[in-house]
Amino acid sequence: MSWKPSNLPYDVELETKIVLKKLTSAHRALAELKGLARSLPQQDILINMLTFQEAKDSSEVENIVTTHDELYKSSLTIENYISPATKEVQNYGSALKKGYDIVKTKKILTINTIIEIQSVLEKNHAGLRKMPGTNLKNQKGEIIFEPPQDSQEIISLMSNLEKFINDTTISDYDPIIKMAIIHFQFESIHPFYNGNGRTGRIINILYLVLNDLLDLPILYLSNYIIKNKSDYYRLLQEVRDSNNWEEWLLYMIEAVEKTAQDTIILISKINNLMINLKYNLRDNYKFYSHELLNHLFKKPYTKIEFLMEDLNISRITASSYLNQLTTGQLLIKHKIGKTNYYVNNDLIQMLTLHNSKR
Repeated sequence: MSWKPSNLPYDVELETKIVLKKLTSAHRALAELKGLARSLPQQDILINMLTFQEAKDSSEVENIVTTHDELYKSSLTIENYISPATKEVQNYGSALKKGYDIVKTKKILTINTIIEIQSVLEKNHAGLRKMPGTNLKNQKGEIIFEPPQDSQEIISLMSNLEKFINDTTISDYDPIIKMAIIHFQFESIHPFYNGNGRTGRIINILYLVLNDLLDLPILYLSNYIIKNKSDYYRLLQEVRDSNNWEEWLLYMIEAVEKTAQDTIILISKINNLMINLKYNLRDNYKFYSHELLNHLFKKPYTKIEFLMEDLNISRITASSYLNQLTTGQLLIKHKIGKTNYYVNNDLIQMLTLHNSKR
């Protein structure tokens, strides 16, 4: 509880032999993922799908739990059928995309951008903490860490963090190590009243994109954190309590490597499904088009209005297409209230099965 964050960089040796050795394999996995993503013709499909998954996983770290079915149903924009948990997951996806668009355009990650991300995430404009009283507790309700309480100190520390993120002359640490330092520092400052964990996980991917380790926001550490949640919180606290940086860095490097490897497998599965569906559509349906194929992956849960808009076709034509695909068992037809919707079930089953094995 007595530890207080100070300005970065910390005066400590971080790039130990074991850390440097582990970095090699993590960079190899990231490079393979980046290359695979570049080879795909429809990268927006990948962004949409993996953003959905990350929104679900990152929210689950905070015990905000929803299912794939609930999440994809929410994309149908039928308001009365969206649960509060699903709305929060939707907000996370919007915040992530907002941050990515800003970073890709401005090539910088500022305090204002971080505040904007948190604002979209939490649907408020509270900004940085101004009132004391925030502390972090363990499962027993015991206070284990008290972040900075003074509003001016929070602003000062966040300004220092902003410089560390964007000014490459401050530190020549490997970008993955810097990402781990930034995450630790942000979570220790705990600058917001709510949403610090999820905002911090968005910053992770934005920093990798900012440093050209990835072109697209497709590597998300939340699932790894869920599986190793107790270690995550323990190691954060061990850095504060005993300066145990090596174990924290190894944890984060391992998270990057394992998540990159898992994402490579998932992208390959998605690509194979697209190829199989392409051949099936092309060989059996006269109305096959690339636009139709892409639509069924961008919107695994679709409806007549969505297909009309994406393919610029009439309602009668869109209804005919979807019903023929249902008859051919390429889609499964469901109903919510008075609205029919159609599910790319092979894709949803693959995602569900893949996630259960992660």
